[in-house]
Amino acid sequence: MRILNDRAEIAASSGTELGVSSWIEVHQDRIDMFADATGDRQWIHVDPERAADGPFGATIAHGYLTLSLLPFLGAQVYAFAGDRARVNYGLNRVRFMAPVKVGSKVRNRVEVLDVRDIEKGQQVTLQHTVEIEGSEKPACIAETVTLLMDA
Repeated sequence: MRILNDRAEIAASSGTELGVSSWIEVHQDRIDMFADATGDRQWIHVDPERAADGPFGATIAHGYLTLSLLPFLGAQVYAFAGDRARVNYGLNRVRFMAPVKVGSKVRNRVEVLDVRDIEKGQQVTLQHTVEIEGSEKPACIAETVTLLMDA
């Protein structure tokens, strides 16, 4: 885990890879719970029998489930030290490059793309690449924008 301790260290991290999380397996239970939480119960996610004959040969995780793993996986890779408020400002770009089949393992590779000073702190743009074990294509590439607010 890489800890970025202060404004200068955060600014200096621009253009660097922060690291890679551990692998986690995406079980059908997780997919089902996400479907229940979001109301997206499309058969390619929640019906293993039908999905076996579908386009992916098995159920797949929702793209937004993959995206929602970023905070959990990112916390294994980096942290901003101190008591600054951290606010999700948005996403610049998200692409779902390959499906995450049930039982697959994924991990998150995190790179700092940009750090800018703002009136009340810093704006940090990170690139998250969610990799699938054994796949050349990542599941997802997402640029997130985080505001680090001074007290």
